[in-house]
Amino acid sequence: MKKFAKQAIFYSALLGIWALVAKLRIWPPYLFPPPWGVGHALLDGFADHSFWIGIAVTMKRMLIGYSLSVVLGMILGLAVSSSKFLEETVGGLLVSLQSLPSICWIPLAVLWFGLTEKAILFVVLMGSLLSVTIAMEDGRKQMPKIYGMAGRNLGASGFRLFWSVLLPASLPFIVNGMKQGWAFAWRSLIQAEMIFLSLGLGQLLMMGRDLSDMSQVMAVMILIVVLGFMTDGLVFRTIEKRLQAKYGLTSA
Repeated sequence: MKKFAKQAIFYSALLGIWALVAKLRIWPPYLFPPPWGVGHALLDGFADHSFWIGIAVTMKRMLIGYSLSVVLGMILGLAVSSSKFLEETVGGLLVSLQSLPSICWIPLAVLWFGLTEKAILFVVLMGSLLSVTIAMEDGRKQMPKIYGMAGRNLGASGFRLFWSVLLPASLPFIVNGMKQGWAFAWRSLIQAEMIFLSLGLGQLLMMGRDLSDMSQVMAVMILIVVLGFMTDGLVFRTIEKRLQAKYGLTSA
């Protein structure tokens, strides 16, 4: 309850400061709209269904691209952590590529796939794949060897050892990597949609800019932030809490 009260006070103060700055007209309203102007833009966007369509299209792309990155990232991370040769070759390359901004993949996506849906999904995939892969690799490396030894002593081996012992022990690292990968994928997707002429929140953002409609720009920005916050709170924090409770990792 105290946390909720603090958040309510903080966001109320933030809105108050925003309204005050807008009232002072340091910038003209078309450059710095007041909160009520952005609120009207939000209502209009949902009323004409443009925001609903944008959210649906963006989330569909996100789920497809991110799901692919999680599956491929776990396979690649497991392979790298299980092979000394791959660790010394592919492992170093993965760390280097992770420092590459996601927007750098857009020119390649356009050249390889054209201005298509596949190009957008490729950018999302590359934006998230490396984080998931490295998290999977680190999870296997940092996991105490005694877990594997205990599993073998209890008769587990092969896939059963991996599924029943090694994978659960690596889950905290994997979930953290998935969470980070989601954030990277989300940013990559919005960047791609801002460049590609297609439906989606990124394109709605650019439409607001082209029309000099700053209220729409800020409304779409709020939607992007809220969707990211909801995903983190409803999905990843829920998974983290369940893992902590199941494996006794809850802090005292």
